[in-house]
Amino acid sequence: MKKLILFSAALLGLSFASCKKDSANSAGTARVTVKLTDAPGAYDAVILNIKQVVILSSGGEKTVDVNGTPIDILRFRNGKDTVLAGVDVPAGRLQEVRLVLNNTGNRVVINGVSYDLNTPSGQTSGVKLKVQDDLTSGIAYTLLLDFDAAQSIVTTGNGKYNLKPVIRAIPAAVSGALTGVVTPAAAFPRVYAIMGTDTVGTIADATGKFYFPGLAAGTYRVNFAPVTPYAVKTIDNVTVVNGAVKDLGSVTITQ
Repeated sequence: MKKLILFSAALLGLSFASCKKDSANSAGTARVTVKLTDAPGAYDAVILNIKQVVILSSGGEKTVDVNGTPIDILRFRNGKDTVLAGVDVPAGRLQEVRLVLNNTGNRVVINGVSYDLNTPSGQTSGVKLKVQDDLTSGIAYTLLLDFDAAQSIVTTGNGKYNLKPVIRAIPAAVSGALTGVVTPAAAFPRVYAIMGTDTVGTIADATGKFYFPGLAAGTYRVNFAPVTPYAVKTIDNVTVVNGAVKDLGSVTITQ
């Protein structure tokens, strides 16, 4: 999950200037972490050499290189998974994911013997997976690619093997967000969202708006530390849920 700043529980005595990150930089995007898992297959190993992951939403397209060695996907079964990539994707309707494979390094091992996997569909435009889900700006998501090894490897009858991937894409929101508007904007407060010993901080902008993307689900205390002569204000029991933006509306700060 993406956080702006991680603090200790001490708030007002901390220097904020060196740590802050403008939440406006995250506007219009959602953080997507792509993971790979596998359904069991009757092989010793199934090794994929993944080059890129391409994510297409109604807001645009994002391509991220997968840096690493070929992956034996049979190591990631029964609830285990591995992270392929993490990327900020234009918010909107998630439409398609493409898994692009390198030309070499894709193999299946059967009874101790290694065979090359012919993967023509994955070497050019990529293996295309249709996904329909909404990506909300400032929310973090995981996209789990559930690879079915048993159905994905096809023998040609002449001792060769083709890869025709059968993959199920499962999107899930793993964070929420928090927003609101401070009145008057001249109070220009530092704003802290506190849950247990974890604190996330930001600064309200010139219009008084504040925004926390990528918050873990839970109950927060929101603290406003304005400039002089305005008084500190706290709002308790603010609930953030995965996949939703909690709007505190107008927050009035008095002198």
